[in-house]
Amino acid sequence: MSVFLGTHQNRLDAKGRVSIPSAFRATLRTLSRAGEPLVIMRPSHLHPCLEAWPSASFSALARPLDEVDIFSEDHDDLATALYADAYPLDADKEGRILLPETLRAHANLSEQVTFMGLGRIFQVWDPDAANQRRAEARARARAMTSGRKTVASPPEGSA
Repeated sequence: MSVFLGTHQNRLDAKGRVSIPSAFRATLRTLSRAGEPLVIMRPSHLHPCLEAWPSASFSALARPLDEVDIFSEDHDDLATALYADAYPLDADKEGRILLPETLRAHANLSEQVTFMGLGRIFQVWDPDAANQRRAEARARARAMTSGRKTVASPPEGSA
């Protein structure tokens, strides 16, 4: 199964280039198709970070737009939110991508960036904001699951 796992930190150079972690590049290559960009990068609409989508996953994300009247304001708003700030990016031979200034500004990226795997996508964060987000997510996950009953192991000798 090709998913994005783990948290990695890399340096952002003065030109706005950053190396995608090798494990994430390998996953992107596994999921990519000929003629498509390696990754689609867009600002998150929920957090001060960037979302990185494999091309096929980004296409699937956009499919529900096909169900909305193309001449409606809803379609126009959704299409603008999805496509206007999305950037198709390919890595250079060193595995670096060039993050456009508008994306860097959205995520407040400077010298170091944190890559967080989220399964089918990954996010790019300012390191301090990433640490805070992970702590908040763990706390919320604990709260969501604290009332659940756990499945106990069967007693010894029973089968």
